[in-house]
Amino acid sequence: MNLDAMLADLEELVQCESYSTDHAAVERSAKAVAAQGLRLLGAEPETIVIDGVTHLRWSFGTPRVLLLGHHDTVWPIGSLLAHPWSVIDGVARGPGVFDMKAGLVQLFHALASLPSLDGVCVLVVGDEELGSPTSRPLIESVAAGCSAAFVLEASAGRGALKIARKGVSRYELLVYGKAAHAGLEPELGANAGVELAHQILAITEIAHQVDSSSDAGMVSVTPTLLSSGTSTNTVPATGRVAIDVRVPDLASQSRVDELMRALTPRLPGTRLELLGGPNRPPLDPASSAALFARAVRTAEDLGMGPLEGVAVGGASDGNFTAGAGCPTLDGLGAVGGGAHAADEHVITGEMPVRARLVAALVGSVLAETAP
Repeated sequence: MNLDAMLADLEELVQCESYSTDHAAVERSAKAVAAQGLRLLGAEPETIVIDGVTHLRWSFGTPRVLLLGHHDTVWPIGSLLAHPWSVIDGVARGPGVFDMKAGLVQLFHALASLPSLDGVCVLVVGDEELGSPTSRPLIESVAAGCSAAFVLEASAGRGALKIARKGVSRYELLVYGKAAHAGLEPELGANAGVELAHQILAITEIAHQVDSSSDAGMVSVTPTLLSSGTSTNTVPATGRVAIDVRVPDLASQSRVDELMRALTPRLPGTRLELLGGPNRPPLDPASSAALFARAVRTAEDLGMGPLEGVAVGGASDGNFTAGAGCPTLDGLGAVGGGAHAADEHVITGEMPVRARLVAALVGSVLAETAP
């Protein structure tokens, strides 16, 4: 693997900003990714646009191994001005460099080193940071027919692979009350803001009502964005709060959903409306156990040193592949840190090393599953 070539490709992708909600930017990014794939894999991808979001898929023969990634980022257009591309002392920086444009570069260079790609499918989606609302059916349909899915998301600390991920549910609770003048006749109103406060306290107790014995961690139910009212002298007629839920297993996800839907108003004259629900199923450790063991052996054969596997709270599209019944190993992408933050960075010297690991893993699965 040639590090200089990999860095040139990484610079090209980072310089092409791809904020998830900017469909035109995501389309431009898809073209840049497609061009790299064409050059390194020798084939044009299938460009799939769903609800304005651009995804890319390469298929070589009947897919047996899925390599999965995304080219959208959380960084708004213009972020390069404050966080420009740079490589200093073996550290690359720039918006999306760690999550996960370096992973895409490693993916392409890994596959380019294989003698044959027969049985490989590469899927690079454009809305992962939004929860993959348009790409989920693509991911699940490919994964259902594959023997392994390798996810090129960034690694965990010290380059650890991600062998379990929590499932995610997303809700928005709407509260309806009745407006009234806050000074003249507040008693005629039904204060949606006060009702919202009651509901937030009830929501924060839900995690304690869910029994989870999973090794993948505890349940978290977290109110996040909230708002209420329209002016300082009006009893609020509406309120809303977003809720982020992380669960280690399907049973917990289902129980949280039941409790969320059982919320009831406390104040007379108010009512509730709950939107959303489960978004990503958990990536259970059993889904990754065999592939992680294979990765440990492969790393030893390559002289890489011991590999660590960890469970993490963040979700990825690997949750979908595991949920579709496909053995899944995540976190095979860049080594670095600072995802979604100002210190986002990649340790450049690890890029060829990780690419060799991915190439060896893909080659071994293809060899074992050959028709």
